[in-house]
Amino acid sequence: MTDELPELRASDADRERVAEHLRDALAEGRLDMEEFEERLEATYKARTYGELAPITRDLPVGAPPAPPISMVKEPAEPGSWGARIVGGEGSSTWGVAVLSGFQRKGRWTAPRRFNCFAFWGGGEVDLREADFADREIVVNCVAVMGGMNVIVPPGVEVVVRGIGVMGGFDHSEEGVPGDPGAPRVVVTGFAFWGGVGVERKLTRAERLRLKEERRREKLERKQARRELRGDDRDDRALLGGRGGLGELMDAHREAMEEHRDRMEEHRELRRERLEERRERMEERRERQRERRDRRRHWDH
Repeated sequence: MTDELPELRASDADRERVAEHLRDALAEGRLDMEEFEERLEATYKARTYGELAPITRDLPVGAPPAPPISMVKEPAEPGSWGARIVGGEGSSTWGVAVLSGFQRKGRWTAPRRFNCFAFWGGGEVDLREADFADREIVVNCVAVMGGMNVIVPPGVEVVVRGIGVMGGFDHSEEGVPGDPGAPRVVVTGFAFWGGVGVERKLTRAERLRLKEERRREKLERKQARRELRGDDRDDRALLGGRGGLGELMDAHREAMEEHRDRMEEHRELRRERLEERRERMEERRERQRERRDRRRHWDH
């Protein structure tokens, strides 16, 4: 795209090329997630070349130079399970919440054994973006009149061995086979008047990547339908066509397909917003529960 014809209308293929450039920049670390989302939204809203051009103006064009050839064994591919099992010691081995809360999330190294304790409080151990000190790690949870939540990414095998007394451990994620080479997470411990939950969730970045894949597949299907309709029109023209009625029916069918596509995008966006709202409400309820437990303690 150039600045010579800024008012020329952009096509779906033009917008998709810009989106692909942005995805490459995100993977290379040239854009953070917030910048990527802002530019991606602007890309799909753009109607002309003049609106598309500034979105990637500060990003390099073309592939980076090839890395030098190494004669030693290459490390595991970044992002693979082999690359995430790093050995050594964990970056954190304890989590404690007494009339309060704790979180272990983001980029951290989960040790071979992580101990956590909650008394009238709550804790969260999020392993979705974590590295692992070993192929099997143990998350030992002791919850007394409190609660904890262990979040694992898809592909990880989960085993739950905790004991609950007037409380309990969540076993819903047991029995799901792990990916080859993926770590194993053993959740154990003791819950008294409390509970330990286990959830399997995608990261926000992974949800966004899947959303982009669905959007790209949708664009490809739309383009294929347009090409098919174009071939049909050519065949009818060779055979004498159906006149104005046939063209009217084609236009109506195309409008209905575009309407269905827009409705599907609307439903998908609504589902994502509901999920984000649900997560915010869960966090808010957890903070309210912690404040209520603290007030109850001081009243006694």
